[in-house]
Amino acid sequence: MALGQSGNKRNQLVPEAHKILDNMKYEIAEELDLGVHQGSEDYWGSVSSKNCGRVGGEMVKRLINLAEKELLNGNKA
Repeated sequence: MALGQSGNKRNQLVPEAHKILDNMKYEIAEELDLGVHQGSEDYWGSVSSKNCGRVGGEMVKRLINLAEKELLNGNKA
């Protein structure tokens, strides 16, 4: 079983980060002009799988960038 998961229910390791990550997701979707906006209750049915993947990929890139900066500043995970 993966870290942060129990059974078939996903548990967030840092629940407080949910809102920040959600904001990042919609910010990236807006930058990519995907036509979804915060407050749409996460309905992305009109967005292609490819574009959803682009949003997720960009989120990962940004999070890695943030982690690398933290490591360079001497902050350990």
